[in-house]
Amino acid sequence: MRISSNTIYEVGTHLMLQQQEALIKTQQQLSTGRRILTPSDDPISAAQVLNITQSASLNQQYSINRISANSALGLEENVLKNVTLLLQDVHEATVHAGSATLTDADRKILATELRSQLESLVGLANTTDEKGQFLFSGYQANTKPFVQAGLNVQYMGDQGQRLNQVGPSRQLAVSDTGTDIFERIKNGNGVFITAADPLNTGTGIIDVGSVITPTSLTGDNYEISFTVTAGVTIYDIVNTTTGLPVSLGNAYVNNNTISFDGMQLSIKGDPANGDKFTVSPSTNQSIFETVGNLITVLETPSSGQPGGTRLANIISSTLQNIDNSLEHVLAKQSSIGARLQEIDTLENIGSDQNIQFEQSLSHLQDVDFAKAISDLQRQQLYLQAAQQSYIKISSLTLFDFI
Repeated sequence: MRISSNTIYEVGTHLMLQQQEALIKTQQQLSTGRRILTPSDDPISAAQVLNITQSASLNQQYSINRISANSALGLEENVLKNVTLLLQDVHEATVHAGSATLTDADRKILATELRSQLESLVGLANTTDEKGQFLFSGYQANTKPFVQAGLNVQYMGDQGQRLNQVGPSRQLAVSDTGTDIFERIKNGNGVFITAADPLNTGTGIIDVGSVITPTSLTGDNYEISFTVTAGVTIYDIVNTTTGLPVSLGNAYVNNNTISFDGMQLSIKGDPANGDKFTVSPSTNQSIFETVGNLITVLETPSSGQPGGTRLANIISSTLQNIDNSLEHVLAKQSSIGARLQEIDTLENIGSDQNIQFEQSLSHLQDVDFAKAISDLQRQQLYLQAAQQSYIKISSLTLFDFI
């Protein structure tokens, strides 16, 4: 078979280019630290690298979301801590307001202080984050949640709860509505509320009562009315929802327990003829309404009788409502704490996953430096051999033998 000189040149050149290409590729792998420079180098591994990279990117975004959620919940937790401290101050002022040594003027001074605390409470409820968005306005982050007009405070936000995607399958609430924090608070003992009629003239003071038989509760309204005849006091209990009597002609004993329809309560003092007390189902009462009602009472003269008894009854129910507000806010703080703890747990899991992703990517695409250096040396030797052989072969010519 005859081989032309042109063929010799082409084959030699092609072989040298192949060796140079392999050498350059190995040099690129060593300089980048990557085994896979193009998908064609290892299609299967390249596809796996793409999937893992996308998962790692999502995991990083979840981490950013968790940082944002942690910041929002941390701010809300601090606000509720301040609300708790403020309510404790209001509780102390309420206890002080019930002191028999205070005059109407003293109580007005307390009312002035409470007005300031009410404004502080509204200010806390209108707290904004670092972006200027209101914490407790629901989805309407740019809408001021609470508007105050005198003692009346109205919620202007919505009932939406902002969520943050903190994991592949977990959306976490990073806000609470103002209604849920400041308004959805049961008054009374949480099941029913007791109250003295404002027109009572006796010294009867009713307590907040308690539930003794939950299955016997009706959820109806009741009235306890007193009759005093010849120094003998009796009371009737009537279900005002149905209009039917529960019990009639009961002998009244000071501070004795009165029980009916799963409830029990006590009245101490001496109710006058015609005095009435009511029992009704608990309803939601906002913190602002509780404080506002207290201010109104303290600004109303109550020295002497029956003002003193009226004040004592309202102070008793107000203290219970403030306690309810404190328990409610503390429960919300506990809920936020649980969410913050979940964020920490998810962050730890995310960190572990990130390490796994890095290890998997390293295994798939990182170059084996020992092998690559060995390949580089071998390829250099092959290229040199190819170059030397090309020189020898290309220099052969028939004219040297003529």
